Amino acid sequence: PLGVENTLWANTVVCGGHAVGLVVYTGRETRVSMNADPPKSKVGLVDMEINGISKMLFALSATLSLCMVLFKGLAQGSLQSFMRFVILFSSIIPISLRVNIDMAKTTYSYFMMKDKEIEGTIVRSSFIPEELGRIDYLLSDKTGTLTKNQMEMKEIHLGEGSYGREDQEEVASLLAEAYSEARVAHE
Repeated sequence: PLGVENTLWANTVVCGGHAVGLVVYTGRETRVSMNADPPKSKVGLVDMEINGISKMLFALSATLSLCMVLFKGLAQGSLQSFMRFVILFSSIIPISLRVNIDMAKTTYSYFMMKDKEIEGTIVRSSFIPEELGRIDYLLSDKTGTLTKNQMEMKEIHLGEGSYGREDQEEVASLLAEAYSEARVAHE
């Protein structure tokens, strides 16, 4: 009978002997495949902001075009007039801005790779330089890897102040205050 004791799981290597088997649950029916998230497309914050602004500008140009058609008066050929006004107002959307930003990101990436102070740097994505300027929190232990899966706070820098272990109550109150201010600002 087929059971757990005579099952070879995914990526099993038979070191000695041989195995006769039946393959079940392959392709999209496997647990690995069913639990895998689709790959996320990496888009920088500047790109998302530009996309949002471009959408707003397109809505503005469409609204202006509709207003111009209404001021002109609805008649035969209004759709043609609307399309003409959309084309006229399309200059509101700065297409060259996207090109300039991509050129700037490529240039920043090049200079990061050629920097003598950080030799061996490889920039694999063009949105990394823009994200480096937006880092809010940096948490690390002395080696960069957690060996015991524990992290103990020795010192924290908040704004202009530096706080050690003995100041944990003060840090907790500052963080609670900042969190409550941020929550009020978002509501």
